[in-house]
Amino acid sequence: MSSQSHIALPWIVRRTRLPLLSLRCVDCPAETATTGEGRFRVNANGKLLDVWLLVHCVSCDRTRKLAVHERVPVRTLDPAVLDGYHANDPALVAALLLDPLFARRNRFALDWTGAWRLLVPVPWVEAGWPVQVEVVLEDPVPIRPDRLIAQTLGLSRNEVARRVKSETSLRRPATTGFTFTVLPAD
Repeated sequence: MSSQSHIALPWIVRRTRLPLLSLRCVDCPAETATTGEGRFRVNANGKLLDVWLLVHCVSCDRTRKLAVHERVPVRTLDPAVLDGYHANDPALVAALLLDPLFARRNRFALDWTGAWRLLVPVPWVEAGWPVQVEVVLEDPVPIRPDRLIAQTLGLSRNEVARRVKSETSLRRPATTGFTFTVLPAD
């Protein structure tokens, strides 16, 4: 790295909508589902509750249930969370979908295509080299840093490999924030 002073810029990756779910439909060959408005179904059987998150196939609109809780005693659930299930709380839907344990248990992956955007401040001027950029991911969006940098700065990925220095791997998907430095062109 250079001993020159850096210009520090923040880039923010923000979710614009809930990601789609990669989930096989039983009626059609589609493998994509959506949460729609994010509705829960709560079913009581005596003192036991079942809670499901309802998802819809993008192609045929068939509803499928993803198990949130199965046969749990009512008293074991936090009353505020139970009220959120009854009210179809959007924040609770988002928290469940972004929970990797919930995804693993229900055997789906998240498809983030078109579900996020990058907020970049005004581009820097050529005189201010090198430039240090801090990328903040507000949600665990799996993005390849080299592709994000190349697309945003209008560089080829080979040029990114030459001009961008980072302590994290730029070729592996990142789900947390990272920092990189862009060096001037030779």
